[in-house]
Amino acid sequence: MSKDRINLLGFTYDSLVDFFQSLGEPSFRASQLMKWVHQRGIIDFDKMTDFSVNLRSQLSEVAEIRPPKIEECLTSPEGTKKYLIKLDSGSMIEMVKIPEKKRLTLCISSQAGCALQCTFCATGDQGFERNLTNSEIIGQLWLANFNDLYSQPISNVVFMGMGEPLLNIEPVLASINLMQHQNAYGLSKRRITLSTSGIVPEIEKLASRTDVSLAISLHAANNSLRDEIVPINKKYPIDQLLNSCKQYLKNKSKRQTITIEYILIDGVNDSIEHAKELVKVLKGLSCKVNLIPFNPFDGSNYARSLDETIQAFKDFLIQKEIITTLRITRGDAIDGACGQLVGKLTKSIKGKNKSNSINLINTS
Repeated sequence: MSKDRINLLGFTYDSLVDFFQSLGEPSFRASQLMKWVHQRGIIDFDKMTDFSVNLRSQLSEVAEIRPPKIEECLTSPEGTKKYLIKLDSGSMIEMVKIPEKKRLTLCISSQAGCALQCTFCATGDQGFERNLTNSEIIGQLWLANFNDLYSQPISNVVFMGMGEPLLNIEPVLASINLMQHQNAYGLSKRRITLSTSGIVPEIEKLASRTDVSLAISLHAANNSLRDEIVPINKKYPIDQLLNSCKQYLKNKSKRQTITIEYILIDGVNDSIEHAKELVKVLKGLSCKVNLIPFNPFDGSNYARSLDETIQAFKDFLIQKEIITTLRITRGDAIDGACGQLVGKLTKSIKGKNKSNSINLINTS
């Protein structure tokens, strides 16, 4: 495809209206194109039969619909799939498709690499390459829906893949707009979750721009420990972060809560004293806690908390009347779990450490 052609894959409805008007076409063409691309998976203009032959020809000259390319796909015995996706720039990203009884969840990336350097995360360990474009973000959902011929449609999307979504906020919000639009994927606000390590200024502005579910990657309840695990905490400490969460919820439905993600690392943040600190800092915040056993990766000195330690931590939070879930481990050998995405080709999956696992992402 010509580099001069405009990739329309990530265009919102309003952007498509502007595009078609620039061609002298009526605004309803935007809805037609969205349905062809995002509901039927058609990206060849010549197959869009409610466009005239002349319009199809004109579109082929000035535009294209170009999703990113799947370079590799690994599947766990339970059916969870991890996709390695190659971008036009040569950068690699990963997405994970997680089947459940009543839904199919897609964990997508917002950046190639990550600059935040959280110590529990392999993505941060590899460094930051670049932000993804609208087309590269929504392109992951398009691929998940239409690359596999016999797959059911994605019902839930979580921005929990590679990168920090709030450091690439405009393309992320444009993609969310498409995910929710009735002529595209039609996902409700409860079925899209935006996870952040705590970019406070963007959280404070977020409430006026979107109504999707918000998840906070917390992992420690005191600043000295969180400074170590999640270094962005040095800039935006816990009290500022949780205050911004309360602000986010002010104009939201009374039923809406924020998910607090907490990775349990052996001997680091998993004691009952740590649980007591967590209860204290979450006081007054409408939230639920999602406990995540640490997933090992090459180069990390951390280890997964013992099962009995995880259970004791969970039981304590429940006793204090905090809604608490434990992320269910599924799959093995494909390094698709929380914190393990690195965007690299897998030469062989034989002989891989079987402790490397995929986690079921709890969404509501």
